[in-house]
Amino acid sequence: MRKLKLQVQMTIDGFVSGTNGEMDWMTFPWTQDIVDYVKKITAPVDTILLGRKLAEGFIPHWKNVASNPEDPEFEGGVVYTNTTKIVFSKTLDKSEWDKTTIAKGDLVEEVNKLKNQEGKDIIVYGGATFVSNLIKHSLIDELHLFVNPAIIGDGLPIFQGVTEKRNFKLENSLHCDCGIIILTYILKKD
Repeated sequence: MRKLKLQVQMTIDGFVSGTNGEMDWMTFPWTQDIVDYVKKITAPVDTILLGRKLAEGFIPHWKNVASNPEDPEFEGGVVYTNTTKIVFSKTLDKSEWDKTTIAKGDLVEEVNKLKNQEGKDIIVYGGATFVSNLIKHSLIDELHLFVNPAIIGDGLPIFQGVTEKRNFKLENSLHCDCGIIILTYILKKD
């Protein structure tokens, strides 16, 4: 069975964006240690899952980066652009993006079907509501939480709607030179 990994930027107080989607609290530029970590966890990935709202910014951004060899994130842009993407949406009928399909069915069924297909790992980047639903239904196998050195007081969390206990094992922690701490947790299967 393929693993579903979550890579997400978050604040110390557990928000993935401000109440209006603000991301000005994120730490940039990244240092080489965090860049290397991202390469390591994305190397065994062949599918990206996205919610519609994030997809509308994520896919065009990385396509633009991939079109400019002078961009310092060019290599990542090429990887993200060439990786199969599945966008979960109730409102889109067809994809306007390359290498992207739309999933409109039941979230749990669709994700379990993907996880049971042949292939490499799957990674999800957000957004908050989409990731909350994945966590709520125990669909994420690994959490890669990039905790930024900021507190914003209010915003969008990803642990909403969880009604029962989930046990995770801390697999790794990494203090990056830019101040971000990466916490890697593995879902404990009962």
